[in-house]
Amino acid sequence: MIVHVKGIAVMGPGIEHWDALRSHLLTGTPLAPDVQPRPQGSILPGTERRRASTTVKMAVDVAQAALRQSGLKAEDAAVVFASANGDTNTIHQICEALATPERMVSPTRFHNSVHNAAAGYWSIASGSMQPSSSLAAWTGTFAAALVEAAAQCIGDDIPVILAVFDTPFPEPLAACAPGHQPFALALVLDRQPENSLAALRLAVAPDTGLPASAMADPELEPLRCDSSASRSLPLLAAIAAGSTGDDLIFDYVEGLQLRVGLAG
Repeated sequence: MIVHVKGIAVMGPGIEHWDALRSHLLTGTPLAPDVQPRPQGSILPGTERRRASTTVKMAVDVAQAALRQSGLKAEDAAVVFASANGDTNTIHQICEALATPERMVSPTRFHNSVHNAAAGYWSIASGSMQPSSSLAAWTGTFAAALVEAAAQCIGDDIPVILAVFDTPFPEPLAACAPGHQPFALALVLDRQPENSLAALRLAVAPDTGLPASAMADPELEPLRCDSSASRSLPLLAAIAAGSTGDDLIFDYVEGLQLRVGLAG
C-alpha cells in the first residue's frame, strides 16, 4: 500500500509541536525539557471542552493541527483514533469509585471512559459525518492504526486523519501498563500525491525476529520505548530526513510485523 502524508502533528515531553521535533531531528536543536503537553481542545465547543478529559483534548489537538497543515477539510476526511489504554485518568477514577461502598460513577466519567470517546468528541466538534474508527492493539497500536488508516484511505479513496495517543495511568495501574509519558501524533493520509510531505509504502509481513526500528538519538530512544504512540518516532524521523533507505520495522500483532518505507 502507498499513501501520501499531507499533514503531521506531534505532542510529547519536550516536544511542543512537529516543527520543534523536526528541528531537533535535522539540526540538533535541543528539545525543551520543561515542556509538557498542555492540551487545550480548542476545536471543541465550550460545553464539550469542559466535559472532555486531558486525553481527549490531546487527541483532538493533534488531529486538528495535522488537518490544518494538510489544507483539507474535516468534513471530507474519515478518522482513525487509536490508543493502547484509552482515557487512563478516567478509568482510574472509575476504578476508585467502584472500590467505595457507594460505587457511584458519574455519567461524564462513564462516557469519557469508552474507547471511542475521543473520536466522538472530534465528530461533534468538526461536524464531520465521515466514517470513524477507534482501536487498540497494546504495544502494536501505532502499527495497527496506520494499517487501518491506510487501508481505508486506499479502499474508500478518502483522506483519513490518523491520531494515536497515550497518557499514563496513575498508580497502581501504572505498574501494569506501558507508558509513563503523554504522547500523541497525527497524520493526514491521502491517495493523491499533490502537496504531500512524504509517500509511505506499507507492507504487513511475517515476524522474522528482527527487532523494531530504534532511534539513534539517545534523547528520543527512551521515549520511543515508552508507549504505543511514541513507537511512531522512527517514522517521524524518516519523514523529517526525507529518508528512502531501508524499511522501518514496527511491532504489529503476534506473528506479524509492519514494514514502512518512504517511497521515492
